[in-house]
Parts: sequence; C-alpha cells; structure tokens
Amino acid sequence: MFGQDRSELRKLFFTAWRKAREQAPMEPLEQVIATIIGQHPEYHGLLENEDGALDRDYLPEQGETNPFLHMAMHIAIHEQLSTQRPAGIVSIYQSLIKKYSEPHEVEHRMMECLGEMLWQAQRENTLPSEEAYLACLKRLIATPA
Repeated sequence: MFGQDRSELRKLFFTAWRKAREQAPMEPLEQVIATIIGQHPEYHGLLENEDGALDRDYLPEQGETNPFLHMAMHIAIHEQLSTQRPAGIVSIYQSLIKKYSEPHEVEHRMMECLGEMLWQAQRENTLPSEEAYLACLKRLIATPA
C-alpha cells in the first residue's frame, strides 16, 4: 500500500470510504481502510470531499494532525499484528488489550511508539529500529494505566 505518490495513497482512502458508503464490493485492503475510517467520524466529512483534501498539506507546527498519516498508522499496526512482525508484537498487543480493554485506544497508544520510532529513524537517517519500538511498547505495559 505504501509508496511514494501521496495523491495515489490518499485516493485509496477516498475510494474505500466511497465503496463502504455505497455498500459496493471491496478488496481486503479497502475493507481494512473503511473499518479504520469508520472508527474516525471526525474524518468522514473530509473523505467525502476529495477535491478539498487530496493535495492539502497538514502542518504539525500549526497544530494540525494529518488524518491520512493517522489512519495509515492504524493500518500499519493491523499489518504488524497480521504478520506478527516485529516478533512479539501480538503478545504485547494482547497485554495492552488486557490493560486498556479498548482496541482502538490500544492502537492509539501503540501509534505513539510507532511514530517515535519513525521520527528517530528519520532524524538519524537510519532504518527504523524494531528493538526501540518494542521497548517503547513494553514501557506502555509497565506504566500504570
């Protein structure tokens, strides 16, 4: 799913959401995307206006959250769990579910660690560190709720 063309990637979100609303047949990835969009009603209006959102920049320095990045991180976590990579991710996820109960909340907490790992790799111009990611996730388990 993840390539270099931002517009094409974003179009996947628009297409999946349109198909979900129209109850049209969907590919498995589109089903995952539509489920994640369904969990984010704050993005529904945005995804119903492709012209206004397709090429928009979201600037964190102006306090903006990039909805496409946010949902893509959910997808990344779903992929990690389905492929059991990095090793140990499923047992960590299960421990976090026991701690927080709500899968969506668990994913948001995991996304903080994922984002930190990606930011560090970008900042240091290195590959993302699975070890650092897993260590961050394990700290979530150890920290009081």
